[in-house]
Amino acid sequence: MAAMNSLIQKIGKAVKAVAESKSSEWWYSPHMAAASRAVAERIPLVDLVLEVRDARIPLSSEYLQLRKHSSSSRRIIVLNKMDLANRTQTKEWVRFFEGQKCMAFGVNSHNRENIKEFLNFIQARVRELKKNDDSAHATSLMLVGVPNVGKSALANSLHQIGRIAAAEKGKLKHSVVSAQPGDTKSISSLKIASHPNIYVLDTPGVLSPDISDDHVCSKLALTGAIKDTVVGEIELARYFLSILNLSDEYKPWGKLPRVETVGEVLTNNEGTSGVNKRRNKQYPSDHTQDFVVNNVRRTLFDAVSSFAGCLENGEDFARLIEEELEDLLKAFHIRLESEECKYRRVSRKLLNLYRTGRLGHYTLDPVP
Repeated sequence: MAAMNSLIQKIGKAVKAVAESKSSEWWYSPHMAAASRAVAERIPLVDLVLEVRDARIPLSSEYLQLRKHSSSSRRIIVLNKMDLANRTQTKEWVRFFEGQKCMAFGVNSHNRENIKEFLNFIQARVRELKKNDDSAHATSLMLVGVPNVGKSALANSLHQIGRIAAAEKGKLKHSVVSAQPGDTKSISSLKIASHPNIYVLDTPGVLSPDISDDHVCSKLALTGAIKDTVVGEIELARYFLSILNLSDEYKPWGKLPRVETVGEVLTNNEGTSGVNKRRNKQYPSDHTQDFVVNNVRRTLFDAVSSFAGCLENGEDFARLIEEELEDLLKAFHIRLESEECKYRRVSRKLLNLYRTGRLGHYTLDPVP
């Protein structure tokens, strides 16, 4: 697809330009370089390494520095954010890694039952390690990965579930969790199990100093491992729309009601009581509300299904994307502003809905 390849090359060029300049305040900054060294020093000292990857990009989010250090017998590949990925493909990826003699497990850090299952899986691996080890020292695990794959959220969930299961008292500790990549600055330790004691080290996200593949750059940028300012939100939104347009994710949205206007939203709310009106109050400017999300979904369905051009034609495909951005101004209830400002607002809202799973579940890396 010529139009998509053009977007991928443009994104890759922007990312590589920042990486090659060596002057970015964010890309492989001094703190990231120091974190990389600190992680490398600790890998030989821990019992297990949990390599956290984004389930949407199981290959592109590989922690490349780990190739130099860890054997597969001491590494578990954790496919985090599996609630945002295609469930069937996540299972296929787990089977693929297991076929490569690597332990793998799909995780949703915000699902308590899934975290309990994962903690049981970890404890079983620890018991295997301890079979021939009579020492009473605590077991240490280390979470490693590129930025924004959810290491800190996973560490917090394991700590919370582990403490509850062990009926331990005391104040819970927390790793810093942020939607922005690179916010974890230091290595912290959290206890996740007792009898035997198991501790997990949460580490800062580290990118490779050099990324040469445009497709990898684009996927890392779209999923949030690279700051949006490196590429630009509008280009990332175009890239997401190119993926959506070639997928089947939008097709069920044709069953949704037609797009509501602000007036219809207010009218539909008039018949409710005062209490319910306050509870169900709808703010058209809040893109996370269900009625806005449904409007966005229906808008995208209508744009793709009614498009008269050829999706195999690069110019037609690019025109569809621009028409979708224009149509989304109404769906997001964005008032007319300067050209660049309004499209940036649309793009920011669109990316947020994609990254929170409100616009479908995508696995961007195909299983080999």
